[in-house]
This record gives sequence, structure tokens and C-alpha cells, in this order.
Amino acid sequence: MTLLLAAGYAHAQGLSAENYSRLGDMHLTRGELDQAISSYNKAIELNPKLADAYNNRGLAYARKEQYDRAAGDFSRAIEINPTFDRAYNNLGNSYVAKGEPERAISNYDKAIAINSKLADTHNNRALAYYLSKQYDKAWDDVHRAQDLGYPVNPAFLEALRKESGRDK
Repeated sequence: MTLLLAAGYAHAQGLSAENYSRLGDMHLTRGELDQAISSYNKAIELNPKLADAYNNRGLAYARKEQYDRAAGDFSRAIEINPTFDRAYNNLGNSYVAKGEPERAISNYDKAIAINSKLADTHNNRALAYYLSKQYDKAWDDVHRAQDLGYPVNPAFLEALRKESGRDK
């Protein structure tokens, strides 16, 4: 009910791009993907330079398994803000989902170059390395993710152990 009132208020009051983006965030958090996309569309219409709106709309598209659209939005967020580490991570995730781990690794590298403490990005790159059969590099990233406090999936660790022939 509150969200419906907020959405109605947003349209009635002609809110700013940032407020439409926040409304999109609320929808995204609730799993209301079409509503989130609609709110981000309005935010982008009002401010085409709002990198967060592109990034978050990309997340909504990714949840809908529309990875090409998601990748387009993450790329646009990066064009607007070339130091947007999360957008590089998200673009990498889109490439993994599309079965392109090498392209994913390149984007994870960029995210980590900007912010080496992105634990989930190290974990994501470990998966991409695993998919590329670069097991030593996968282990390096697993250990870095763990050092940063990331709870690496035990099933992934077991698969990596099995494929690499290593214990740790």
C-alpha cells in the first residue's frame, strides 16, 4: 500500500530523476521488476546521465534473464561513470550468464582495479576463471574473497577442488 501511494505521489508531484530512481530501488528490492524498470525509465528520461539508474535497471533486466539488455545498461552506466566498480562487476555477471567467462574476467579485472576490496567480485571472477579452466587463478580469487570475509559457496569450493585436483 505504501509503495502504491509513493508511486502515485511520484507521478502527481513530478519528482526528480533521483527520486524516481529510488522508487525503482524500492520496486527492485520487492522483486517488482517491471515496476522497477518503469521507474528507472522515468529517472533516465529526466536525467540521461544518472549512472545508478542504468546500473539498477540492468539489475532488473538481469533478474528477468534479459542479459543483453542488462549488459547494455551496465555498459551505459560505465560510459557515464568510468570508475563505477559495481557496474563493471554487474557487467561481468551478465557475461557469465551469457556463457562468456573471458569477457566477464575482463570486467571483473576493471572492477578490482578500481576497488580491490570487492569481495563478491573476487568470488565472481573465481567462478569465471573456473569456467575458463584457469584453476590456479580461481583459487587465488577464492582465497582473496575469503580473506575479505566473503562466504564462498561450499559446493563451488568442492567443484573447484575436484576439477583442479587441489585441496586448497
